[in-house]
Amino acid sequence: MKRSGRNGPRPPALGAPPSGSFELNTPRDRAGTFEPQLIKKHQTYLSDEIERKILSLFGLGMAYQDIASHVAELYGLSVSNATISAVTDKLIPELKQWQQRPLGSHHPFLWLEAIHYKVKTDGRYEEKAVYTVPGLN
Repeated sequence: MKRSGRNGPRPPALGAPPSGSFELNTPRDRAGTFEPQLIKKHQTYLSDEIERKILSLFGLGMAYQDIASHVAELYGLSVSNATISAVTDKLIPELKQWQQRPLGSHHPFLWLEAIHYKVKTDGRYEEKAVYTVPGLN
């Protein structure tokens, strides 16, 4: 097998609207066998995987700064608040559609309550819970 020699870095611009773009230096070789893992060849925007991670972190209630630091820690990418906002804004049409969906005529409710007691067992006190679950049909 012939070894492919390096042919220097190639700086494509990676857009991250609306915050602008940045250059990414990826090595290239003469045979074209180098394949980047995080940002694929000819890709001009953040990958779907990173967008899904941003959306899942946002869904967990993380702040934009926390999401940016988490993405930087995991992937080594600096993502601005504007980029995170642009990614999360893609959810707005889906959320509006979900809010305007027709509701069914039947909505059962459950209330979950627990009373915690300290119970002495084998000479030790343990906390145990008594659960009540009333329902409304």
